[in-house]
Amino acid sequence: MTTPTEPPLRVGARVLLLNTADEVLLIHARDPDEPGHHWWELPGGGQDPGEKLEDTARREIAEETGLVLGEIGRKLWTRESRFIYRGREHHRLDHVYLARTDHDAPQVALRHTVNERAGLIERRWWSAAALSNCGDKLLPAELPNLLQELLDDRLPLAPLALTA
Repeated sequence: MTTPTEPPLRVGARVLLLNTADEVLLIHARDPDEPGHHWWELPGGGQDPGEKLEDTARREIAEETGLVLGEIGRKLWTRESRFIYRGREHHRLDHVYLARTDHDAPQVALRHTVNERAGLIERRWWSAAALSNCGDKLLPAELPNLLQELLDDRLPLAPLALTA
């Protein structure tokens, strides 16, 4: 009898990126093997060996959005999740940072992986009001409330711990 193996933990960084209008940038993605399974999420991705999480956040933003961030703000939350993607189990721990930008359009060339290109639907800036009315799956599901708390200066300074 074989014992199911636990998927390895993948640590990453994501960014709650706000523009000058306090809109948040989200990535609309899907599972290429299950096109009906789609969601909106904060840009970001996996940490490379030896990389600081803030550097992961900067690199991932540049690769996925073409935006160059000089400063990464405070850590807002961590989110641990387990999910199935492309038929495989995944286990993630994402550290979510706050950042702001004056740019709405890419500043450098996008560098998506093959997997990201296969699953990318679109990128869009969302107002807090529009996000609260979104009927699609959001990652994390609490994102509309978290964004509003941040904008209202009610989000705790200590990073929150979320699970999915």
